[in-house]
Formats: sequence, C-alpha cells, structure tokens
Amino acid sequence: MAWNVFKFCTALRALGSIMIVLVLGIIGITYYVIVVANYGPALFHGGLDSFVALLVLVLFHSLLVMLLWSYFTTCLTDPGGVPPSWRPSIDEESGDADPLVGLAHEGGRCILKMDHHCVWVVNCVGALNYKYFLLFLFYTFLVTTLVTSSLLPKFIAFLTVGEKNGTPETLVATFVTFVLNLSFALSIMGFLIMHISLVLGNTTTIEAFEKKSSPKWHYDLGRRKNFEQVFGTDKIYWFIPAYSEEDLECMQVLQGFEYPTRPDLDELQLF
Repeated sequence: MAWNVFKFCTALRALGSIMIVLVLGIIGITYYVIVVANYGPALFHGGLDSFVALLVLVLFHSLLVMLLWSYFTTCLTDPGGVPPSWRPSIDEESGDADPLVGLAHEGGRCILKMDHHCVWVVNCVGALNYKYFLLFLFYTFLVTTLVTSSLLPKFIAFLTVGEKNGTPETLVATFVTFVLNLSFALSIMGFLIMHISLVLGNTTTIEAFEKKSSPKWHYDLGRRKNFEQVFGTDKIYWFIPAYSEEDLECMQVLQGFEYPTRPDLDELQLF
C-alpha cells in the first residue's frame, strides 16, 4: 500500500491550542505597543501628532477586526469533504490505485480541493474556507505592514539618536513588536503572492507540486472565473469573510456534489 503523508495531519492537531495562543499573544503585544504605549497617548499631544495618531489607530483597529474575523472564520469553517459514498479507484492521470481510497477506513478524511493543512489556523484549507484563509493572509499583511511603518520612526530614533522615551519594558516590547511584524510582513507577502497565482490558475498548492507539466491546466477557466470560484461573483463580498446567498448556493453544490441549475454555473469545477 502506498505511503500517504496526509494521514499524519491528525498529529498536527496537537499544536492547535498552542498556535492559537501564539497568534493571540502576538496580536496582544502588538495592540499594547501601538495603542497603549505609543499612539494612544499621542492623541493628546495636539497638532499633527494627534492627527497621525488618530489615523493610525483607526486604520489599525479596522484592519485588526477584519484580521480576527477572517482568522476565526478560517479556523471554525469546515474545509469541505467528499460524500461518504465516494470512492475513487483509479487515479485519472497516472492510472495507479489511489492511496486515498482506504484512508477513510484508517480514520482519515478526504478534503475537497485541499490546499494544505495549516497549523496557524488549526484546520485544513480546502474548498469551503480557502477564501477566508486568503483574506486572513491579506489582512495580516496589511496589519503587519501598518505596524512596521508606524514603528519605524521610533525604531530609527532609538538606534540613531538614542531616544529612550518610556520604560525599559515598553522599549523592549516596541523593539520586539517591530522585528516580529517586519518578519511576518515580508514572509506573508511572498506567501500571498504565491496563493494569488494559484487562485488565478485554479489550482492548489498540492496540485502545483503533483500535476504533470502541460501547456494548459485542465481546470483553468480564465483568471476571472478562477477568481470568482474562490471569492464569489458578488464584488461586495470579495473582501469580507462571507458569501452572498447566490454564492452560498454554489458552495452547497460543492459540498453535496450536486449539479448546479443556474446557467452561469454550468462550468463549475469540483476539483
């Protein structure tokens, strides 16, 4: 029987509570540094300082709400699975027996359009929560970039001028927050670019490594339709971790493997 790495994904669940605490811890120290230690007090300085502080705080809180909304939606949304009766016997491309056939009998589970298992969200990323995961990356990148930009002048002043306004604990927290957010912003930027290219090609991380090279990917419907399969057709919902009623019908089609009745969904791909 072929060795299957996916059955070991269940071992990653042990990291679940630790990763959630880590994410909330990073957000907590960032919130303290931006709101409590720096830009909160700056609101009362008057003049340009108060205006800049207000702008930073409004942007920070707005983006933080979207980040947390996207994060917990990704964590709590079922990524989607295939019907219990579905049992592929042969891999269509290689002609070999599919190692996932017996996975259900070993306590595992097939994920619909699985991209990967993410320890940060303590969940598999699949057809039904891929949009939420991408929005989580997007808003995390925006928040970390905002925090890095906001703390950069204070970081430079500390290194060059030796400005030491605040307690030693506050200075250490500011330094750590700047380094952490800069690191996350740079790493997430590359990760986000990679996933955008996958969305536009209607493929997943696993498929990108497993599919055979060919001039035309079988499920590529064009960038517009590929994008809409993940983010929906309603532009109002593109940047919100939710779907319109019509797009929810599409998600139900994916979950139930039913054929859509709407004419504009005739080309809907399940894999």
